[in-house]
Amino acid sequence: MTGLALSRKLYEKAAPLLASEFPGDVERIAVGLAGPGSECFGFDDEISRDHDFGPRLCLWIPEEDAPRLAGPLRAFYARLTADLPGVTPQAEDRSGVISIQEFYRRFTGCPGAPKEPMQWLRIPDHLLATAVNGEVFRDELGAFTAVREELLRGYPLDVRRKKLAARLFTMGQAGQYNLPRSLRRGDAVAAFLAAGEFASAALRAVYLLNGRYAPYYKWLYRGALDLPLCREAVRLLGQLPGCPEREKEALTEKICLEVLKELYRRELTASPSDFLVDQAFSVASAIEDPTLAALDISVG
Repeated sequence: MTGLALSRKLYEKAAPLLASEFPGDVERIAVGLAGPGSECFGFDDEISRDHDFGPRLCLWIPEEDAPRLAGPLRAFYARLTADLPGVTPQAEDRSGVISIQEFYRRFTGCPGAPKEPMQWLRIPDHLLATAVNGEVFRDELGAFTAVREELLRGYPLDVRRKKLAARLFTMGQAGQYNLPRSLRRGDAVAAFLAAGEFASAALRAVYLLNGRYAPYYKWLYRGALDLPLCREAVRLLGQLPGCPEREKEALTEKICLEVLKELYRRELTASPSDFLVDQAFSVASAIEDPTLAALDISVG
């Protein structure tokens, strides 16, 4: 059973107890599981169970309710989980009671969704992915879900263009330019690093084209397997680690062409170039926000 399924079972046990112990406030308590951890993404497996594995819940409350509710709720959660496996100190704050505003502040730096383009741009993709993963089991008040739904709508258009341009630039620089040159020089370390930069940028570009936030690096490929767009690019990226060096340049070009097909399909570029550095500048040329437009092409 996955960690998310275990948490749902724990919620089924907790729901009537919450109603009986907090009758006047139960509708102000959102419950679910979201945040750091492979189980929140649904990526946990048998190997994940070697640490911090077991049912847990997040109990989200409005910040204004924290002074009177946080203490009693923490005592309730301690009793609820007293017989469950313990967690490491690193994972202690991944579950239990937290205010809605503090939960989102941890990942976005804001008590809710960012309001300005530069705020959006500065937040690492994986933190936004972490803020909206998992599942909400109950939220009668709707305050937690309202922020979640706003974040799930994705980046504002200009921010998405800026981030996509930066990923395309890296794909071109690392994969189409530096990788083949490093291979010809016989510099295996530089080629290894270039291939890694290229793969990371390509996967992040795929997430952007799917309107999704890219998760933490070790789950980039695993999560991309479930995305509906650019599936051939993802399939080819799965071949890159084991590809013989003599075939890496050609494989990289195939991946770039698959991403380019989606750029054309979405009318995100009008450039005829196969070099993704050129495509990066083409995508960026449509940015209307002057602050974003003035940033270096690699920023994003």
